[in-house]
Amino acid sequence: MHGYGPTPQQQTTSRPSPATLTTVRVILVTVTVLSCGLLGWVAMLRLAIVTRRPRDWVLLVVVMVLNAALFAFIVGTPDDPDDMSDASVLLMLLWIVALLAGVITYYLYVEIRHYSSLRSLGSPAPYTAPAHPAPLPYQQHPAQQQQQQQHQQPQPNPYTVQTPPPTPTPAPQRLDQVRAELDELSDYLRKENREGEGR
Repeated sequence: MHGYGPTPQQQTTSRPSPATLTTVRVILVTVTVLSCGLLGWVAMLRLAIVTRRPRDWVLLVVVMVLNAALFAFIVGTPDDPDDMSDASVLLMLLWIVALLAGVITYYLYVEIRHYSSLRSLGSPAPYTAPAHPAPLPYQQHPAQQQQQQQHQQPQPNPYTVQTPPPTPTPAPQRLDQVRAELDELSDYLRKENREGEGR
């Protein structure tokens, strides 16, 4: 149990990069294939060390026993391939193929699954300070609520210049001038009309 302050951080196991993992897998599969399965125990040893599961340690021992038995079988066969029976040749080929397929398939499947599960878990979250619970709301007196609402309303800025409302402007003088000209024109037309009738 820890008091106040940050909790000690847990050490995280460093994961190799995807390129490193791919390189190691290619090397172990190549070694297993080139040795006809006799070095398949190397891939199983790596898998047991990485996963640390008892089942993988047991399978490592099984593969080592099968490899030793295969090696003893190969040593016990005659040096001349023509002297070997078809049954012994078939048995040796099936043994090698089964060992190769089993070791490579199991190794790749379990290791890829192991590292993808580690990646999905992700790194632990960084330490954050404990949040204090928010205080419970309390009922305010109506006068306090009204005062708070008044404070929340925007206050006018005393530094702004207020422009006075526009005052109605009187009719422009041009309008009076046009009216007077129209009156003169109508008088002139009447006068012309009268003179025309007198003739």
